[in-house]
Amino acid sequence: MASPLPPSPASLHLKKVSSEGASSESLGSESPGEEFEFSGWVYHIRISSLGHEACHLRFLRIRGKYVEMFKRDPSQDPGNNPIRRGIVGRTLMVEEFGRRKLNDVDFYVLRIFNRLDQTKKGEIACSSVGDAHKWMEAFDHAKQLAEYDLSRSGSSRNKLNMENEIDLEGHRPRVRRYAHGFKKLIRIGRGPESLLHQSTNLANKGGSTDFGGNGSGDVIEAHEWKCVRTVNGIRIFEDVSDPKNGKAVIVKAVAVLEASADTAFEVITNLDRRQRYEWDTLMDDLKLVESLDGHFDVIYGKHDSRYLGRCQSKKDFVFSRQWFRGQDGTYTILHFPTVDKKCPPKPGYRRIKINPSTWEIRSLKTKATSNGARCLVTQMLEMKTVGRFKWRSNPYSSFEKSISYALLSQVAGLKEYIGANPGLTSASATVVSSKYSDGNLSSGEYADDEVADQFYDAMSTDSSSSDEDVEDEVDKDRKDIKIKLRNVSWAIAGLALRRNSAKDLGTELDLNVSPAILDPSQYHGTMRQGKDDNDYNSWTSPNGAGFMIRGKTYLKDNAKVMGGDPLFKLISVDWFKVEKPFSRVALHSSSLVQVPAKPNYSLVLYYAADRPINKNSLLGKFVDGNDLFRDSRLKLIPRIVEGYWMVKRAVGTKACLLGKAVTCEYLRKDNFLEIDVDIGSSSVARSVIGLVLGYVTSLVVDLAILIEGKEEAELPEYLLGTVRLNRVRLDTAQALDI
Repeated sequence: MASPLPPSPASLHLKKVSSEGASSESLGSESPGEEFEFSGWVYHIRISSLGHEACHLRFLRIRGKYVEMFKRDPSQDPGNNPIRRGIVGRTLMVEEFGRRKLNDVDFYVLRIFNRLDQTKKGEIACSSVGDAHKWMEAFDHAKQLAEYDLSRSGSSRNKLNMENEIDLEGHRPRVRRYAHGFKKLIRIGRGPESLLHQSTNLANKGGSTDFGGNGSGDVIEAHEWKCVRTVNGIRIFEDVSDPKNGKAVIVKAVAVLEASADTAFEVITNLDRRQRYEWDTLMDDLKLVESLDGHFDVIYGKHDSRYLGRCQSKKDFVFSRQWFRGQDGTYTILHFPTVDKKCPPKPGYRRIKINPSTWEIRSLKTKATSNGARCLVTQMLEMKTVGRFKWRSNPYSSFEKSISYALLSQVAGLKEYIGANPGLTSASATVVSSKYSDGNLSSGEYADDEVADQFYDAMSTDSSSSDEDVEDEVDKDRKDIKIKLRNVSWAIAGLALRRNSAKDLGTELDLNVSPAILDPSQYHGTMRQGKDDNDYNSWTSPNGAGFMIRGKTYLKDNAKVMGGDPLFKLISVDWFKVEKPFSRVALHSSSLVQVPAKPNYSLVLYYAADRPINKNSLLGKFVDGNDLFRDSRLKLIPRIVEGYWMVKRAVGTKACLLGKAVTCEYLRKDNFLEIDVDIGSSSVARSVIGLVLGYVTSLVVDLAILIEGKEEAELPEYLLGTVRLNRVRLDTAQALDI
């Protein structure tokens, strides 16, 4: 049986306290050598011996590269030994599993597993989406530190400890206390009483300057937005890029909210009736029909027509809802009208179809005069212009009685509701420093070698009794000071590189060697090269004019420039379908990119350089570097050139660090580097691809690959390679036996 779930508010507040106890408002400078401690309350989810899902309230702590799980807060009970502990090793993966109901309370679940053996896995649940992503950052930081320590350590014992995996099945291992001495401690969440925060509690709590929504991505979009109306201070835009399209128009409402993106997301996705009555003019009563996964569900809603139009009939609707969170923290929510067998038409109601729409929530830089978070909220929807209602010609009164107007008014209602409830904007996490000024933790500081256990093994079972209670211990008198939690993981990955890098790395290719002739017509893949961009089921290689990449001064002003011609030449493309996923195309017929579907579709892109790679260049360091460095630098920029606008919003316009989003494997041989990308390793990627495949025959998709530049000497960025996929047909994929 699952243990009872306590109520929980849980925002994240960050605080730093000096060793003498005085508070400070900033973390100060951070270096890769500094040890961090992340801690807070989570729920450990496991399957009991009887096959029941059980939840146990646990205190989780990450110190350096080590992870511990306690029944009570060790800072308040020093004699409390960890019941689970392990190392965050190189094969550990943390995946966001989205939202799940446990005992009728919404949680955000993280799945922790071994990418080489997914039978070794565990799950933790967080009260808010913000907490979940802070824990993802914490695990990523620990993994980076473990890799860094391993790379610089000459000790075979340390390397052995990082590779050994001890099975904790059926017993608790003997654990000695860890060494002390961490400079920065980061507390995630407030305490056990504030964990599992129900969305309905929100109702009871009483970067960019481009607020039009353009220019924030890494591609050049075809939209041309014109402000056509303002409603209660909210601007409404129309896409006028295609004036010949008389069947439908895309419109959007835009507003700046004095709240974090996490808070706005929680309010928008909350189905609680009382809360929605305060800001939503359209969706009176919403009910979850079914949840297909943590990022995809089906919603039933009712609408009272007395507030819109002259028709007095009751209306209801069913729509699907998908949501994603980008690596930059931007949320995208998609609403599609749908049909579900579990929700047939009801007597007395007229079933309608709501407009396809999206929400996009993007964090903004905080004003210098304000300590509060801000975000830009954009609601975009498709409006039909044929028939009774026409967007341009009808008088305002007709528009203001339409479903479309009610949808766009949600942004105005949301802004006013959040403004009237300052408690919603509470921040979330606490940062303090320990009494010890310095200290680096190594595996030698443990009393025995059992600490080599990987943490997903430690989470696979829980030998404690399911009826054990956890004491609610929290310091209610602590005053929290908000600061920004900095992402320093990339600094660890790049430390060795920075130490040995000269200021001038030279060109990426060896210009002393005469260029080779690369003719794509001499190479024959299973997908043909297109004649032009109007061709179908083919590929071409576009220039970089549609992509925005980091310029020379990016570190000073965040300025991006238009991409140029790619460094590598695309010489061939293969399009396969197989029954089981596979990799290592250079050793046998397999794939570079695998699309999760049944059967599995695999796309192979072959790039070549006309000269040898300069070993001292950033590209040379990427090709000959370790997997950690590659994962932290390999970047993909997607761009939907042609296609349904909802697909464009789902795919997005932002660059993605592939190694952080999905599992990548690398094969380095004498004259090539192969990168195998498993899209199916991410539930979010699977969901997006599922949507894309439904429209793939009408899509023109551009992809750009590059190495992220993070230091001045590595800028400006350049494109490694590009590809344009023109209206691909799934049935043309060549079957491959492996």
